[in-house]
Amino acid sequence: MTNSTSNATVFNIQNADQLTWNVMPLLHEVKHALHNLIKNNQTAIIDLRSIPLAPGEEEKIIKILGRGEIEAQLHALGSSEIIESQYSGVWIITHYNQDKDIISRFIEITLLPDILSSQKEDMQEAYNNLSATLNENKPVNPSPVEI
Repeated sequence: MTNSTSNATVFNIQNADQLTWNVMPLLHEVKHALHNLIKNNQTAIIDLRSIPLAPGEEEKIIKILGRGEIEAQLHALGSSEIIESQYSGVWIITHYNQDKDIISRFIEITLLPDILSSQKEDMQEAYNNLSATLNENKPVNPSPVEI
């Protein structure tokens, strides 16, 4: 906005705590999604990087959700952090690049995030590897087990 009496440009600088007003509505969306999970077994994912948030608002949301009892690290194509919030069923999933910069962050409302579930192909490979290991280490003359 340009002031008509001078050539100066006027900027509207706001406090980051009130810039977008999206913190509380987003937390209410989490509450609604948790209700749907409990009543209908319906999961939800909120992409925090797709929502217009002012500096500090994402951290405020994470702080309000807090930390629960479960934390997991995943190391595949970069690292990922999976944290159950203090509200059971509400998870914070953060993906990092090789430089440890956050590349995406999600709030998942679910019993267990899909990223923590084993994939069928991985389980088949694990089964094959375990079978091969057991066959390699098979005793020649197994002794009978006495009870």
